[in-house]
Amino acid sequence: MKQEDEKITGLPENAFRELKPGEVYNPLMSPDKTYPEVNLWSVLWGIAMAILFSAAAAYLGLKVGQVFEAAIPIAIIAVGVSGLAKRKNALGENVIIQSIGSSSGVIVAGAIFTLPALYILQKSYPEEITVTFIQVFISSLLGGVLGILFLIPFRKYFVQDMHGKYPFPEATATTQVLVSGEKGGSQAKPLLIAGIVGGLYDFIVATFGWWNEDFTSRVTSWGETIADKAKLVFKVNTGAAVLGLGYIVGLKYAAIICAGSLAVWWIIIPGMSLIWGDSVLSMWNPQITATVGSMSPEEIFRNYARSIGIGGIAMAGIIGIIRSWSIIKSAIGLAAKEMGGKADAASVQVRRTQRDISMKIIGFGSCLTILLIGLFFYLDVMQGNLLHTLVAIVLVAGIAFLFTTVAANAIAIVGTNPVSGMTLMTLILASVVMVAVGLRGPEGMVAALIMGGVVCTALSMAGGFITDLKIGYWLGTTPAKQETWKFLGTVVSAATVGGVMIILNDAYGFTSGKLAAPQANAMAAVIEPLMSGVGAPWLLYGIGALLAILLTYFKIPALAFALGMFIPLELNIPLIVGGAVNWYVTSRSKDETLNRERGEKGTLLASGFIAGGALMGVVSAALRFGGIDVVNEAWLQNSLSEVLALGAYALLIVYFIRSSMQVK
Repeated sequence: MKQEDEKITGLPENAFRELKPGEVYNPLMSPDKTYPEVNLWSVLWGIAMAILFSAAAAYLGLKVGQVFEAAIPIAIIAVGVSGLAKRKNALGENVIIQSIGSSSGVIVAGAIFTLPALYILQKSYPEEITVTFIQVFISSLLGGVLGILFLIPFRKYFVQDMHGKYPFPEATATTQVLVSGEKGGSQAKPLLIAGIVGGLYDFIVATFGWWNEDFTSRVTSWGETIADKAKLVFKVNTGAAVLGLGYIVGLKYAAIICAGSLAVWWIIIPGMSLIWGDSVLSMWNPQITATVGSMSPEEIFRNYARSIGIGGIAMAGIIGIIRSWSIIKSAIGLAAKEMGGKADAASVQVRRTQRDISMKIIGFGSCLTILLIGLFFYLDVMQGNLLHTLVAIVLVAGIAFLFTTVAANAIAIVGTNPVSGMTLMTLILASVVMVAVGLRGPEGMVAALIMGGVVCTALSMAGGFITDLKIGYWLGTTPAKQETWKFLGTVVSAATVGGVMIILNDAYGFTSGKLAAPQANAMAAVIEPLMSGVGAPWLLYGIGALLAILLTYFKIPALAFALGMFIPLELNIPLIVGGAVNWYVTSRSKDETLNRERGEKGTLLASGFIAGGALMGVVSAALRFGGIDVVNEAWLQNSLSEVLALGAYALLIVYFIRSSMQVK
């Protein structure tokens, strides 16, 4: 049914807050009408975005270890092309373009954290280890499909039942981009200006290096001395995008995340140096030859303290699973009821905006995917060993299903998926278990990495896809259409990533130093000794787990705290800065209506900062890919570049506050 042109006036007032008893959230697109969503235009543009951003994200991730979030740049492009083509009521189409295309970022994140380690280990074991396109493609594809299928039963809980309780930073920014693009005119002006300011600011840093990306306490000689002797360091990323992220996360969660970070960097790291300063703690990593006291704070974090964060994330996840067991049980029960043909008659009459893929399809699809993973493991990875295959399947399916909610929770809170931490835990568990059942050596390394690749991609997809579904909930698209066409994006992205990875390995090699592949190198370093009988850092994981239990007992969100322990300090401090700006902007007036309007204006500006920073990050990566690198590294080593960064950051914050408080 064709709709008349509808005037988009912006998201409802209750879009970002908790609903009062009896209050209902009504999305922009009415549940009682139909809109253009899936058509040749949206599908072709979605495929094009998936290919383009998979290639770009794979290169950047392997080069510097960071995978940019593709959802926002794709949303900007979708709005731009629909505007140029003068398409009417394009909001639903743009959501589909964004949903298909954003498969790129999550598939890339899942693949490059683990699978390049196969090439790295192949260098040491050229006869025992072979890597093929099929291995990379199938593990990425099946992991992505598993992530989609496992997440769908939890869609209603995260996007509807928890409405207003989670900030959903990336989903908020992407939604604001899509809404503002559809509104056009003066109403989109604040987001556009903020996008230009934030984009140019981050582009100047990334491409030209006029000032440093980070400000650290090492800017002075005494700061350097404190870092070397006492292992105390302060760091803050001065980027616009991360500041915007902190504003949307808000002061409550930002404070908890930051507290976790400071606990690691200002208590645990100096404490380890004080207690074990003269010791070489290499029982978990034989490659470590330096004493703890001779390491920098960053090296202590990387080699030891971050493992406490991983243990905390794992235990917080387990606690979350236990607490949400009734939700998990009801999702499984609903699937079983539908598969048995006993679905309630009322469920057939579901409103368009609440319509998911049938639980019957989800159930059969999940079983089929697990069966295909089993066949892949049996015929390729486990070389025909049935016991090893069955153990691997139980591990992969169990971890992926249980930690789906953890990945979704993390994205909902802070916009960052701790997938590398959860994958590292998976690799360690897989290695220990597979060694116990007799699989070790190079064959065991390949098996553990492929298993880790499937789990990593599944969790990455689950975390990323909840963002898409939240966007759809706010705007009023049809979830079943997003869910169905997400599979297409997964196929395209998995094929692109597999091809790009082979091309980059042939061109540069993952052991040459030209492509850092830091996460994959870390995974390879962990797997090799484990498959040779070296133990894992269970003590550090246990400390993190115990801390998560204590935090839960005192009613402090353990996952947010553990995320802070795992994510580097320089990315956590900006969250508290942005959260403090949010508090300041929304508390200056005695007029609550004015405070709310200022808060909404700030959300729009923060979304612009995130969108501009993400888009210009892609441009900067493309320039580097083309060989254009004009950054003066010598200047960035100068402490004055950090002083200038702090000055630029202060000006950016002042601009943000003043602009947020200017409401009509």
